[in-house]
Amino acid sequence: MPSSTSYRIGSIDILRGLVMIIMALDHTRDFFHIAAMTGNPLDPASTTWALFFTRWITHLCAPTFVFLSGLSAYLSSQKKTPAEAGLFLVKRGLWLIFVEVVIVSFGLTFDPTFSFIIWQVIWAIGCSMILLGLARQLSNKWILVMGCILFLGHDLLNYVHPPQPGTKVDLVTVLFTAFNNIIPLNSTHIIGDFYAILPWTGIMFLGYGIGYWFNKEYSAQKRKRNLLVSGLLSIALFIVLRFINKYGDPSQRVTLPETWRSFLSFMNVSKYPPSLLYSCATLGPALLFLALSESVKSKWSRVVSVYGKVPFFYYVLHFYILHLLLVIAFFATGHTTSQIRDPALPFLFRPLTFGFRLPVVYLIWITVVASLYFPCRWFYTYKMNHGQWWLKYL
Repeated sequence: MPSSTSYRIGSIDILRGLVMIIMALDHTRDFFHIAAMTGNPLDPASTTWALFFTRWITHLCAPTFVFLSGLSAYLSSQKKTPAEAGLFLVKRGLWLIFVEVVIVSFGLTFDPTFSFIIWQVIWAIGCSMILLGLARQLSNKWILVMGCILFLGHDLLNYVHPPQPGTKVDLVTVLFTAFNNIIPLNSTHIIGDFYAILPWTGIMFLGYGIGYWFNKEYSAQKRKRNLLVSGLLSIALFIVLRFINKYGDPSQRVTLPETWRSFLSFMNVSKYPPSLLYSCATLGPALLFLALSESVKSKWSRVVSVYGKVPFFYYVLHFYILHLLLVIAFFATGHTTSQIRDPALPFLFRPLTFGFRLPVVYLIWITVVASLYFPCRWFYTYKMNHGQWWLKYL
């Protein structure tokens, strides 16, 4: 029988809301920054503090979101039988893959021909949810063990199958080492595979595996201690392995003439695929935040949690708002219909050399996030007051 031992803890919504807000900054930069398509903001030899921080801070988003997806999957499963919980995760995973391929890909490209289909974080979450739904038949302990193995060990494949950009269709690349991977479908359609599945699955399994810490009967003091210890250990593991510079990331740190650039190299860990060091450096602070924010009740936390309560709604909608603003900016800056499609990019209305400086990017980001507050609040209220089956998938 389903258990009624789970309940809603506000720190989860607050953290998820924060990462959703920060995430929009990176997508705003992609659409609107002048050098987003021509430079690497994380290259310690050429970047600036402001540009590096603008990109690096958004590293926190994907692993935290995937981790919280696993945690939320555990909490929601307590209200279902094991069979119902497993089946729901599989169906939701399939739905998320559809959303990524159709709705998110179009929001990113505005290309009605779907010549470029994108596999990013929603794709990875969808595949991981299917695997979690199948693994749901195992005990919580074994799911946690599998998560730890994937989390700590997947970088071993870098020694035999290093992540490299290019056209690859082999299973190891799709599952473990995808990095700007192009999968041709035919002469006019390709898939951009940017998120290797199993490293993200490991993060989701970890979130699911510690889910019982958030049961109502579990001591809040013990939960806080567990989260603090886990977060500090993750950060410590990142620092130690980064100093050793042998394992945990396909790109090693380097020493540069300027000390601050050497520090940037130290922090420049690999997201594609998510390395162990990347995951430790991002999930460590997330765990600490969960530990320290559980009793927070303030105006800012209530505002932020609105975004965290409807992350899927926010995620999809923000792409369309950003791209519509891009269309407006495209024509307002004197571009013509002949420039809508740049042969160098799959994104319509986004020429290679188009864009603005960082202050404008930040202004657009803040405007978009603010514009989504009331729609998100409305949708959350609607979900709470209506029981249609399809709302469970949004």
